[in-house]
Amino acid sequence: MEPTPDSTAPAAWARTPRIRSLSALQSTFVLSRNHVGRLAFLCGGRLELLPVHYVFADGRLVGRTSFHGWTSPDDATSEIVFEVDEAPGLFEWRSVIVRGTMRMITAPPAGADRDAYWSAVVAFRELVPDAFTERDPTPARRIVFAIEPTEITGREASMSFFSRPRPATTKERSHGDYL
Repeated sequence: MEPTPDSTAPAAWARTPRIRSLSALQSTFVLSRNHVGRLAFLCGGRLELLPVHYVFADGRLVGRTSFHGWTSPDDATSEIVFEVDEAPGLFEWRSVIVRGTMRMITAPPAGADRDAYWSAVVAFRELVPDAFTERDPTPARRIVFAIEPTEITGREASMSFFSRPRPATTKERSHGDYL
């Protein structure tokens, strides 16, 4: 007999991947231990997606780019969406979405931007120690960006959660958010 989704037998739901929300702390751990993410922004009325290196420092994302072949976001201070994934297996993954404001700082800035620029450079050098020096492995990437999060959310799929899944809501079933 095939198990049904409503079956109470452990075997019926034990092999089904579970998706759950990550806590704020778990989401920051995912951001902290990864260094490649995707930055989505509007450019010329078009949605663009750019892979970037980053560090998560002092509650913000700091990175650098050249917008090599791309143009920069429409505004100097732009609303963006940033995403990072960990996927050790098909049904074992974590994904964190950061919504916030991105500010780009070109080198070398003057005035108040100077402190923000060097603070970002110091943070990024934790990832690439030779960044912005004569030994820089990617010297064309001169534009520094900082993303101030307004919202951080995360989700995780796993085959090994120990609790029994709750029934899916009508909204989850209609949006495919529940496996």
